[in-house]
Amino acid sequence: MKLNQQKVEEAVLAVLWLTLHNEAEAWKTIDWDTMDRLHQKGFISDPTHRAKSVIFTEEGLAEAERAAGKILV
Repeated sequence: MKLNQQKVEEAVLAVLWLTLHNEAEAWKTIDWDTMDRLHQKGFISDPTHRAKSVIFTEEGLAEAERAAGKILV
C-alpha cells in the first residue's frame, strides 16, 4: 500500500491543529479525549494503560484501514 505523503502530512497537521493550545503549541501525542472516544466505540484497547501503544479491535482495524484509504495515492 503506497501512501500519498503530502496527504499524510496534511492529516498530521490537522491532528496537531486539533490539539492546539497557547495559540501556537500542539501536543505531540493524540488527544486523550479522542482516544477515549475511539475506545468507547470499540475501535481500540483502553488507552489509559501505561503502555505507549493501543491495540486495534477487528472493527477498529477495518475502520482505520478505510480512513487510511482516503490518503492513498
